[in-house]
Formats: sequence, C-alpha cells, structure tokens
Amino acid sequence: MKKTKKKRLQRLADRRKQRTETRGGRAVEGVISMTKSGFGFVRPGGENGPSAEDIFIPAKFVNGAIDGDLVRVELLPRIGDVDRGPAGRVREILSRSKSEFVAELLAGGRLRPLDPKLPEDVFLHGPRKGAVKGDWLKVRLDEDRGDGEFYASAEKVIGKTGVIASDLDAIMTEFGLEAPYTEEENAAAMAVTPRKIERADRTDLAAVTIDPVDAKDFDDALSIRPGADESSVIIGVHISDVAAYIAPKSRFDRAAGKRSFSCYLPGRTLPMLPAALTKKISLQAGQDSLAHTVFLTVDKKTGRVIETAREHSLIRVAARLDYETVQTFCDTGKAPSGWSGALKKDIRELIEVTRKMRAFRAARENFIDLPIPEIRVVCEEAANRIDGLSKKISRESENLVEECMLAANSAVGNELVEKGIAGLFRVHPSPDAEKIAEFCDMIESSFGFTPGDVSDRKNCNKFVAGLADDPVKPVILSLLLRAMPRAGYAAKAELHFALGKTRYSHFTSPIRRYPDLLVHQQLWNSDSRVRTRDRKTLEQWAVYCSEAEENNDNAYYAASDRLKLRYLENLLDAGADNMYEGVIVKALSSGLQVDIGELGLYGFVPREQLFGGEFHRSGYALRQNRGKRVYKTGDFIYLRLARIDHARGSAIFVPAGR
Repeated sequence: MKKTKKKRLQRLADRRKQRTETRGGRAVEGVISMTKSGFGFVRPGGENGPSAEDIFIPAKFVNGAIDGDLVRVELLPRIGDVDRGPAGRVREILSRSKSEFVAELLAGGRLRPLDPKLPEDVFLHGPRKGAVKGDWLKVRLDEDRGDGEFYASAEKVIGKTGVIASDLDAIMTEFGLEAPYTEEENAAAMAVTPRKIERADRTDLAAVTIDPVDAKDFDDALSIRPGADESSVIIGVHISDVAAYIAPKSRFDRAAGKRSFSCYLPGRTLPMLPAALTKKISLQAGQDSLAHTVFLTVDKKTGRVIETAREHSLIRVAARLDYETVQTFCDTGKAPSGWSGALKKDIRELIEVTRKMRAFRAARENFIDLPIPEIRVVCEEAANRIDGLSKKISRESENLVEECMLAANSAVGNELVEKGIAGLFRVHPSPDAEKIAEFCDMIESSFGFTPGDVSDRKNCNKFVAGLADDPVKPVILSLLLRAMPRAGYAAKAELHFALGKTRYSHFTSPIRRYPDLLVHQQLWNSDSRVRTRDRKTLEQWAVYCSEAEENNDNAYYAASDRLKLRYLENLLDAGADNMYEGVIVKALSSGLQVDIGELGLYGFVPREQLFGGEFHRSGYALRQNRGKRVYKTGDFIYLRLARIDHARGSAIFVPAGR
C-alpha cells in the first residue's frame, strides 16, 4: 500500500475515532435525510454548527421520522473494536419538514408518495374529493395515531398518473413551483415601458445571437471588432437590459424574485418573467434592442483579457445563429449560403480567439471541466407523448459562448468589488477533505488506480485527463461530482473552486436568473447615482436564491426520472429491444446500483437475481458466499429490464440470461 493511501486512511480513522469515543446514550439534535431504502442520516447541529460526520439511522430506528424532519437522536454504543461511524435511533420528532405532499391513490385507500424518500405507504382517511385509483392527490399529513402508521387527508385532486401534463402538475405541486403567468399578467407585462438611462448607440456592431435551435428567449449576443492595435480584438458581450423594464420592488420584480429562476421541466417551461415580456425584451434579430454591454479587449496571441469596460447600449442583432450551424462551421469551415463574408470572418475570429481565451484560463486558473453527458427526455405535453431520449454534450459552439459569458461575469464581479457595490456572487466551496478521501479510497479499491489529491485543481484535471474514454469514465466523473460541494450564491466575493476564481458574479442571464437581474439592478442604480440595496438585503437574497435553485434542480430531476421510467415501461410493454450495458456504481446489501449510460439513470439489480447463489457485501463489492464470483464497483454488467418499481421510483434490472 502506498504511503499516501495509508496516511489518508489513517486520517479518516482518526477523525471517526475522535467523534465516537464519547458515543453511547448521548442525545443530539439534527435534521434527518432519508434514503429510498428506508434508512436515514442525521447531521447534528448545535452552537458550533453542523458536524462533519452524519449519524446513521437504521430503518428500524427511524421511528416515524420523514425526510427533512428536525429530530432528537440517541447515539448507539459502539459494538466491538470495529468503528463503522456513529449510529443512532430517533427518540423524538421535534418538528416536521412538511405537512403537505403529493401521492398516488392506490387500491384500498393506500397512498404512494411521489417523493421516494417519504414513507412508502400512507393511508388516506376522510373524503376522497372525487379521487379514484390512479389519481395524483395533494394530501395533508396527519399526526401519528400511535399505531406506527402514517395517515393523510385529501386536499385536492391533481390529475391522472401516467398523463404527462398531470405528472408535471404533480411535480410542480410537490416542489411548490409557481404556476405559469396568466393572460392578464402577460397583458400587464406588455404594457411595461423601459426606464431611461444614458445609453451608447452600438447599432453599427454586427452582433449575433447563438442559441439552441428551439430557444424561446435571447438574452445575450456577441460582436467582435479590431482593437486599438493589430494584436488585440474587442469582443462585445451584449446582455438584454432587463433592469430597464424591471425596477426593484416593482410588480414583476416581486414576481421574478419569488420564482428566482426559469424552471425547465421536460416538455414544460415555467419562465421567471411573463412570456410576453420575455419576448419583448429579448435581443431579436433585425430590431433595435436595449442592452447592457461588457466589452472585452483580448490579446489575440495569448487569449488574455487585457481590459474590460461596461455600458448601457442600443444594439441591433444582425443574425440569429444556432449551436448546430456554428458547430458545423467549427468542424468543417462550411457555412450556410445565407452567411455573408463578413459574418464568416467574425465567427471564424470568435472561434480562434475564444480557443485562446480558454487555453489561457486553463493554464492560469486550472478550472475543472467534467465532461459528463446529459440524457434528456424529449416529450410533447399536449400530445401526451414521450418521443425518446436525447444526449447532450458540451461542444465547441457552446464553449465559444460560455467563454465570453465567463469573462463578462468575471469583469462584473471584479467591478462590484472594486467599486464597493453590494452584489451577489457565484461561489463554490473547496471540497470536504473527508468526502474526497472516501472518493479516492473507493476509486483505488474498485478501479485499481490512484486519483491523487483531487482537491487540488491541477491534480484533479490531470486525473480527469488520464481517464480512458470508455463507459466507465462518466461514472467516475459523476462520483467525483457527488464528492464536490454544491455551488450557490453569496453576498461576498469568495472562492469558486471549480472555476478557480474569487471575484465571480452572475450577470449574463437576467431573463431567467434573478441573481443576474439583481446585479443588473444594482449596477443600474449605481450608474444612476441612486441608492442600491444594502449588503444585508443581498445576504438574504443569496440564501433564498441558492435554495430556490436547488429546489428547481430537484424538480427537474424528479420529472426527468419519472418520465424516463414511463418511457422504459412503454418500451417494455411494446416488446422493444431490452438489453442494456451498465456499470456498477455501488454494491448494497440488497443488490447493485448500476449506471445505465444510454438512459442517463441508475437502475437496481436485486441481490437474489445475481448468478451464483448467496452473496454478501464486502467493501465496495458483493462476493459469493460459496465461490469466487464478485460484483464490484466499476464492473461492466449486461442487463435486461424486468419491471418498473413505481413505489421506489426505480427501474429493476436482472442480469442478461435471467
């Protein structure tokens, strides 16, 4: 065993020993996080903040707690000399995390919650509000009647399960997403007129938008022109001047703040601003638009951003481009017949300069790039049809736009700090040492190689670059991503670990992100010499927006997973090809969690379905009791879809040949 691994494992053991020496009968309070398997973890909280290690709660000791509850836990004594981390039993539920949730009505008055972390069986009592078996219901959780069962009363019927519109309505209700704007609100939004501010006329610049083919809003455009000398160019990053239309504390500012983000569910978009207003303030081709522009002077040879400047502007978008067309131009140099010679020259120069900018940033900031493909559900809500799955990967056409947006966000973040303007910053904490150590231990044990210190960006990039380009790579990258903390917002400029930046703000998407709109409003007030929001107010918005973003993400994942399961069930019923290649992600005592790359979801293989009789869990593997067969993390396995377990929100697979 290498010395580095010995030291890392010893540090883990020392930490756990320190935390468990006083265990046994001591009570602590904290929030419980439940798993689909019925057990949970409690993160203690006290005067000194949350503990670095969670307390494991076996399913038999959950005692009626549900995900997110504040509970009092009695720590269990350590058994023998083996320390598997602290464990405990819930003694008291101090407060419930939620009183209302969404569930499907089953036969016999049973309810199956949409959230798989809630109890699998809840019983409905009282009037059904007209609900029948198979309906989605919004229900209210009643207090435990003392028999250990959960009961709930019906609040309203949402719709029939298995209908895309109803499934999405159920997701919206469960996650508390705001309903789409009404026609009255759209009409009122169209009547909003822009505020006045000193504005530079930049309609002479040949600005272009580059977006997905089916984009509905256009909040950014790019232009490029020669710099002061032959060694530089000036890239214009033109952002829709949303603050001109949305003043602080106005009607639609309050509405946008409450939503915080546009939410993109499969087949349904919930815009942060009314759709009519979004269209009105988008940067539409062929018309004059109000913009908030950041100019980047870039060294053509090195890609270094030499100088930045910001102004409110009037622009005219010369052409609307899409990622597919620009990507073809990147790959082949071939452009559509409608592209002028000047447009081809501008796009070619943007490609060359942003490549240099990305290379310069990689060398200087060692940003972390995890190329994990995303598998999206393609569906038509109105037709109640799931058309299939699509694979999204980052390409150079997207990187071109992203590079310019990153530079503009950095320029604005730096200006906020330099001028002392209260703002919101995008932050990403450094990885937790223990989680990284556990990740490294798993990779070494399962895959047989050493990641090194991936909490250092340079080493992390070296590790990622060294991975073979095979189906295991996305699995390892996903595990690495899970070991990293979540990014969020703060009112103080702090480290963004993944980007390697310390003064980074969100400025470039004010149509769909409220943090960006807040920054635009702060800059508008500062430019107009009007009082801006104070730091304390921005701190509150940072917390609210971070939580709203996470909730939106969870809603998207829940909707995506549910529709993927419906899609798989349809394929199964239709007798379609039913063979899949998977990579084992985790060995559980009950079976295997497997990453099905082509589906973009985790499947489950029950232990009793494995070839070879009885198995037991050992480290990161299931080992045959009487034999040498082993199923371990990182192994390939060929599978057949057996059924969809709607109760646990999971696809159940069996090894090919079963």
